[in-house]
Amino acid sequence: MINRLRGRRTSALVYVIWGYIIWSLVPVIIAVIYSFNDGRSRTVWQGFSFRWWWQDPNASVFQSSEMRNAIINSLVLAVATLLVVTPLGVALAIGAQRISGRGTNVVQGLTSAPLITPEIVVGAALLITFTRLFTAVPLGFTAQLLGNVTFSLSSVVVIVRARLVSIGPSFEEAARDLGATRWQALRFVLLPMLWPSVMASLVVVFATVIDDFIITSFLSAGVSSETVPLRIYSSVRGGATPALNALATLLVLTSFTVLIVGLFGLSTWRKRHGERGGMRAALADVTRMSS
Repeated sequence: MINRLRGRRTSALVYVIWGYIIWSLVPVIIAVIYSFNDGRSRTVWQGFSFRWWWQDPNASVFQSSEMRNAIINSLVLAVATLLVVTPLGVALAIGAQRISGRGTNVVQGLTSAPLITPEIVVGAALLITFTRLFTAVPLGFTAQLLGNVTFSLSSVVVIVRARLVSIGPSFEEAARDLGATRWQALRFVLLPMLWPSVMASLVVVFATVIDDFIITSFLSAGVSSETVPLRIYSSVRGGATPALNALATLLVLTSFTVLIVGLFGLSTWRKRHGERGGMRAALADVTRMSS
């Protein structure tokens, strides 16, 4: 009897999971399909073509200068944020982990504060900061970069600290006992072991920045700093064509590509260090550390 009840609960849970997956993916799939629509409608199918990808000389994704500019801006902003926030987040996580005493809880709370602060509050605060206090920082790419670094930094700190807790201090202590200096133990022992958390941070930060709308829109300086999410929003308000679907499809494909590359790098790291699991275990690692 107990086994039957457990089996029914498991079956119900499986149905709920698959229902959620279908509910989440079907709208995305429909949007991708209509990016290949030959007509201007985004709801009525009028034949298959690549008109809104590159064939239309004025309105297609790769022919429109405005859409190309939005794509380039999104990629540059995401990559630049990665280059700044990853080493800074790793350094802050290591420093916060080594703080002892009463200041430990305070540091943990401060580093996690942006995660629980509404993004619209952060965006509005940053806009006031750059327009009233630090007026030397112009709105546009520079302000957007600093804003995304500020908002994403806590994610890297939390992910890396989770890895540091699982590693513990024993490996560094063993290296110091064998004659390594503090810097050598950090460089040759701890940092290589932090590689899974670094890969997870790269994936999370890239996905967060490339589709960020609130902070990027608050700190935008117009068309010159327009990103893909801002372009999609403005196109929806001004009468959209299937080119909008193509642009959104590119955003989804870019995020998935970065995820696959990150999982592949993490899987390669696991194999080189004699761990099992491959891509499935790598995905579990990314999910566990990012949560």
